Amino acid sequence: MTSPDTAPAVLCLRDIDGQAAAALLQRHGLALHRVADGEAIPGSYWGEPEAGIIGCNVYARGDTPVHSLLHEACHLIVLPPEKRAAVHTDATDSVPEEDATCYLQIVLAGQLPGVGSARLMADMDAWGYTYRLGSTQAWFEQDAENAREWLLQRDLLL
Repeated sequence: MTSPDTAPAVLCLRDIDGQAAAALLQRHGLALHRVADGEAIPGSYWGEPEAGIIGCNVYARGDTPVHSLLHEACHLIVLPPEKRAAVHTDATDSVPEEDATCYLQIVLAGQLPGVGSARLMADMDAWGYTYRLGSTQAWFEQDAENAREWLLQRDLLL
């Protein structure tokens, strides 16, 4: 990941409708908790300003990148509800689950006003996500069929 001090400009929670983000997470059984600027983010795997997860809760500050907020939320969404309660900071069990998380975060970005899938994929590239085809968009469009199928098998794509 890129250091926040040298990070390229990406959309952050403060740049979007926070209520829309909270409502999106709520539709998936998750609660968004806003953390005050300068405060530590509970459950953050990568450290501030990255989002954190504990149980069914997603923690983020105004400077948390939207891609991080969605990525961590999607880690919880792809888990069966009975496994969510045990999550603290790290939720990944497998590469297929990680791929499904990346795919779903792109899909959900399309449901957030002022974000959209294209912007999220550009932000993912700017932040340092790497894919063998060279970009998030190329992966999503040409190499993510396994992730899509994983999500479809679990009724996680509408």
